[in-house]
Amino acid sequence: MFYVLNIKKILALAGGGLAVFALLLCLRPEVTAPASSSQLLPAARAVLIIDPGHGGEDGGAVAEDGTVESGINLSIALRLRDLMDLLGWDTAMTREEDISVYTEGASTLREKKVSDLQNRVAMINGYEDAVLLSIHQNSLPQAKSVRGAQAFYNTAEGAEQMAAAIQETLNLAANGETPKAHKAIDSSVYLMKHIDCAGVLIECGFLSNGEDLARLQEDAYQKALVAAIAAGFLQNYSLN
Repeated sequence: MFYVLNIKKILALAGGGLAVFALLLCLRPEVTAPASSSQLLPAARAVLIIDPGHGGEDGGAVAEDGTVESGINLSIALRLRDLMDLLGWDTAMTREEDISVYTEGASTLREKKVSDLQNRVAMINGYEDAVLLSIHQNSLPQAKSVRGAQAFYNTAEGAEQMAAAIQETLNLAANGETPKAHKAIDSSVYLMKHIDCAGVLIECGFLSNGEDLARLQEDAYQKALVAAIAAGFLQNYSLN
């Protein structure tokens, strides 16, 4: 498969040593990590916050077969958290279950969505030094042929460079002969507009595209996506 054939290129972009080992571990779980692996890389200067979009009553985009975005987001985000923990980064998750993080008292779905987003922003901005990776899935039912993974960045310093590095590895792992360009995110996206830190929102694929939908539910493909995201993230930090 294309995403397997390009793993060597992705790993090369991530650098050497334990970084390569950990990405291989992500792809091949039967490999045994050294007992002290989490101590072999210096701790990150920033806390990496991983945000699985939507959750609970808010499932996000829905595919024709009923597959909801929020579950795929969470699965990919948890894999990414585990990998970055292994690499020695301090991480935090906006959610670790299929829940919406709204405040008690919100009753309508709209109120819950608003409260959820406000709470995520408050959590992220509560860290003195943080960087955000937000995991989502796209959908474009009126153009079902559109597929692929894409990185969107906010206006904070360093976000565009981080998105560019992640897009490079996503193109290798997911997009094949139809590469995508990283883009500035629309100012209407509440979370990305209101956080103080650099943030990249990653649309991992299109639930409206049959090929993407099938791949996004495969363990091997999720691992390849996680390896690509981590490699781009690591490449960005090695260059800066």
